[in-house]
Amino acid sequence: MIDANDIPSSQLILYADDGYDSHVVRLLLEEKKLAYYLSRLHSERPEDLTELNPYHTLPVLQQREIALYEINVIFEYLEERYHANKLLPDTPQERAQFRQLAWRIQRDWLVLGKRLLMHPDSFNKAQAALAKKQLADSLITLSPLFAHKSYFMADEFGWCDVLLAPLLWRLEEMGIELPRAISRPLFDYQTRVFERSSFQKSVR
Repeated sequence: MIDANDIPSSQLILYADDGYDSHVVRLLLEEKKLAYYLSRLHSERPEDLTELNPYHTLPVLQQREIALYEINVIFEYLEERYHANKLLPDTPQERAQFRQLAWRIQRDWLVLGKRLLMHPDSFNKAQAALAKKQLADSLITLSPLFAHKSYFMADEFGWCDVLLAPLLWRLEEMGIELPRAISRPLFDYQTRVFERSSFQKSVR
C-alpha cells in the first residue's frame, strides 16, 4: 500500500482492485476531474487496510483523516466537497429524483450483476442462471429508454451513468449477450459512454 505520510494530506488516495465498485469510484474521480493517487491491490489485502476499512473490502478512498469505503458515501462526499463537474441536477426535486433512479439501478440491476461477478468460491450456478436471465430481460425491456436522452434519463452525464457504465462494460464477463437489433438504443448508449475520455482513463 501507499504510505499516506509520503503524500500531501489534501490529496485523495484510492485503494482499488479491478472489481465493479472500484471501477465506479475511478470513473467518478475521472468525471469530477480530481487528481488522485491510485494504489492498485489484487488478491492480497494488506493488514493496513483494516485500519482504514473494518470490512477489509475495496475500494477505499482516503483524504486526510477520513477513509470512505461505500460507493454512495464516496459519491456524496465528492459531490458535496468538489462543486465543479457536478453529477446531480441543480434543484432539490431533480436531485431527489436522480438519487431515487440511482437507488433503483443498484437495487434492480447491480444486485443481479454482482451475483454474476462473484468469486468462483461463492458462485451458485442456479442463482447465477436466474440472475443472468433477469438482468438480460430487464436490459432488453428497458433498452428503448436509452433512445430518448443522450444519457440515462438525462441530457448530461451523471451519477446514474457512473453506476451503469462499469456494469455494462462487464456484460461479456457475466455471460450476457443482448440481441443487437432490439437493443440498439442501449448499444448506442454504451458506445457514447465508453468513448468518453473519463471512461477510457478508468479502465487503464
